[in-house]
Amino acid sequence: MKRYHLFLLIALLLPLQLMAGDPVVEQCLKSLPGISDVQPLESDVCNNKFVMYITQQVNPHDPAAGTFRQRVILCHVGFDRPTVLVTEGYYAHYALRPSYQDEVARLLNANTITVEYRYFAKSVPEPCNWDYLTVENSLFDLHHVNQTFHALYPGKWVATGISKGGQTTMFYRAFFPNDVDVSVPYVAPLNRSTEDGRHQPFLEKTVGTKAERDSVKAFQTEVLKRKQALLPLLTDYCQKKAYAFRVPLTDIFDYLVLEYPFALWQWGTPVSKIPSLAAPDSVLFKHFVRISEPGYFTPNNPSTPFFVQAARELGYYGYDMEPFRQWMSINTTHDYLHRIMLGPEFVQVRFDDTLYRKTLDFLKRQDPKMIYIYGGDDPWSASSVEGLPYLKKKKNIKVYVLPKGSHRTRINSFPEPRRSEIIHQLMSWVGE
Repeated sequence: MKRYHLFLLIALLLPLQLMAGDPVVEQCLKSLPGISDVQPLESDVCNNKFVMYITQQVNPHDPAAGTFRQRVILCHVGFDRPTVLVTEGYYAHYALRPSYQDEVARLLNANTITVEYRYFAKSVPEPCNWDYLTVENSLFDLHHVNQTFHALYPGKWVATGISKGGQTTMFYRAFFPNDVDVSVPYVAPLNRSTEDGRHQPFLEKTVGTKAERDSVKAFQTEVLKRKQALLPLLTDYCQKKAYAFRVPLTDIFDYLVLEYPFALWQWGTPVSKIPSLAAPDSVLFKHFVRISEPGYFTPNNPSTPFFVQAARELGYYGYDMEPFRQWMSINTTHDYLHRIMLGPEFVQVRFDDTLYRKTLDFLKRQDPKMIYIYGGDDPWSASSVEGLPYLKKKKNIKVYVLPKGSHRTRINSFPEPRRSEIIHQLMSWVGE
């Protein structure tokens, strides 16, 4: 169906909207090209909510590669309202919850279109050819969603996402700068390699206070000194969870120790929650695995598509094992993504920094309306865009960092008057 036919359909149905309710919106959705299986959902925040699928090209540059169905969740507020495109980086099942409401959409009283990332959950091509899991292909997915739903929602559009979804928001603006009017990436790193190199110094010298960093390091050291006593507890824990690993459990133990500070600071666990070093083994272990969950290092877990992309072009972080080497069984952490998470199936997947360089070049040369949100104690902030010197001269690119904030930092996390400043900027752009 051509776009002008869609506009005609909307014009005919809009006068009936107050009377017809859900059926009107549903009929409009079913009239969109490539949309299928439109199903209504319960919602506490909007009167019309639906889950559906959109047909996407597996390879946008080669139609012969076939198609797949991508899951999309819509929370409809009004055809005349702005639309927020949530550029999810993983699976989107959370958006099915009746209580779900995106922060930006709530601030703007906007429609919300949440797009599940390709190769996750209900949006996996068959057959699953990993060669087509690229950031560029995922951005063509978003572009297609944008072009399709613009027929229903011709007003202002805002893209937003969190973490890997925030990266997607950033990359989407770089590849399709005119698709949306405003971009709001939350806690989005811009990594330059699989072991970026900026996160270890951040954890060792920058995050928190020196006393807090010393407490974290002391806990890591104590856990390593008790390794023989804690290994049986780890074995029992992993057996109950049915975890299996590519490397010996003694090595996994060491990686859990190295992961501990990143996970603790990322999710904002207060250092005061660290048990006394004199606590029993069971107390130390319970805290240890609550912060540094062993399932993170299991192969073929739901995060595998992310690890493929991290190794290919998103980048990741490394570990500094030198302070703990004397207690560890591992000799190196180099290339741990391939050895532990991915395995021999992905041996040919190697990092290409083209995406990193393209994004840097875009941010240097262009000045799109963007609001970056970061937490000051979040380790991912070590590879944020905040330190890019040329951003200070930009009129439209705004970077906000919440002191002591974690990966959970949102606009509403900021104290006044900064919170109102961010909201005012967002609303003024959308209201232009």
